Amino acid sequence: MADSYLTRTPNSAVTLGTKATISFWVKRSGLDSGTSFYGILSSNGGWNDGTGFAIGWREDMLIWYNLKDGSGYRTYPANLRKFRDTSAWYHIVYQIDTTQASLQDRVTLYVNGEDQGDMTTNAAGGISAAMPAQNATLYQFFDNGDQHQIGRGGSAGSTYFDGYLSHFAYVDGSVVALTSFGQTDSTSGEWKFKTPSGITWGNNGFHLKFENSGNLGLDSSGGGNNFTTNGSLKQSISTPTNTYTTLNNLSNAMAGDYTIGNTTVQSQNASDTSAPAYANYGVSKGKWYWEVKCAAVSQGTWTYANIGITALLRHSNAQTYNQLGAKAEDFSYYAYNGNIMNNDTGNTGDAYGNSYTLNDIIGVALDLDNNKLYFHKNGTYQNSGVPTSGSTGTGAVSITDPDDLGDGVYYPAVGDYHYVPRYTFQMNFGEGRFGTTAVSSAGSNSGDGIFEYDVPSGYYALNTKNINTYG
Repeated sequence: MADSYLTRTPNSAVTLGTKATISFWVKRSGLDSGTSFYGILSSNGGWNDGTGFAIGWREDMLIWYNLKDGSGYRTYPANLRKFRDTSAWYHIVYQIDTTQASLQDRVTLYVNGEDQGDMTTNAAGGISAAMPAQNATLYQFFDNGDQHQIGRGGSAGSTYFDGYLSHFAYVDGSVVALTSFGQTDSTSGEWKFKTPSGITWGNNGFHLKFENSGNLGLDSSGGGNNFTTNGSLKQSISTPTNTYTTLNNLSNAMAGDYTIGNTTVQSQNASDTSAPAYANYGVSKGKWYWEVKCAAVSQGTWTYANIGITALLRHSNAQTYNQLGAKAEDFSYYAYNGNIMNNDTGNTGDAYGNSYTLNDIIGVALDLDNNKLYFHKNGTYQNSGVPTSGSTGTGAVSITDPDDLGDGVYYPAVGDYHYVPRYTFQMNFGEGRFGTTAVSSAGSNSGDGIFEYDVPSGYYALNTKNINTYG
């Protein structure tokens, strides 16, 4: 959440001020359009007052910043790498050892198990890159009485982190191998999560799993270095080992405002031409279920909303008729008259179900084993649809085989037809929330996700585990 963070003020002496290890898994939501700093980790004033430590994003680069009493050092990752993938997790490990004779060995950065190389030569944004002196005591989680923050880069509200964090670990006083926190999958060759074990954490070390919904600041290292939550932090069931889809804020489609971890989008006004927003993950087979809440509308009514699927990611705001349902690759359930829109640049469509409006929850059941699509309104399937009817497709919308369309996969999508109103869509892909509000009563058959209504038998939430198994 963009107003939330965790804090702790240590009261123990530092274990060893020249060595430390920091490891965390991070999935971004918002990206940087300018030179503002968005903090992940900080101490004291962090980025804001010229005396402190911070790790965070600037111009989509990962920055390590350390400054004390107006003089210090700042470093950038090798090759000025940009981190712009909002669909995947990054594993970040910093190994810090100022006792090393070689300048470039004093701070080592790993991303997804790969050494990012020499960090002493790169600079950007008008900030020079430099390293600490040999045997320097780092101004970093070491001074008693200096508040440590996770999710914010200092005292300024504009420096909040926007995204997901998992298994945040800090080792006070020693350099720990990155293989204590991650490992290479023997089958895929990809870097994957590993539960830390056998680590001597030091006086101020901690391991925040974020698994205890009642206490997201709980320290699992055994040292009792718990953090206090501030703002409206929410626990996510999306993890580095099983990631749930969100909306794709990198698309060239709906140029709206993406919030709440990219699970909520508000469309733009008359300056745009109603291109849809769609999910990060697409599928070409299997059976899938998700829910959408019609949450709010400004400058008009909810009449022109569309909820459905698309197999075309190249909707363009330069086209006049570009709403969801206007292309052959689109199928949408239209709020205005309850009709199904497909390859229809008007606002008529084919008769299907009832209209819907604000606060209605629309459930989508996509059967790509039989190329059928079903919608329910507040739990009642429209056109007397039966999502478990298989090839019979009772009450279903028959859709084109994705192999014959666009990108060969269908993506969950939302959008509007009318250019002036701004619509707010809240997606529940299994997180159990619409925006920040939890579902009122979880339905059945949803062991791999939490939904408001019953999930049809044989249908699954769109997450990486299910896609790998059924997709």
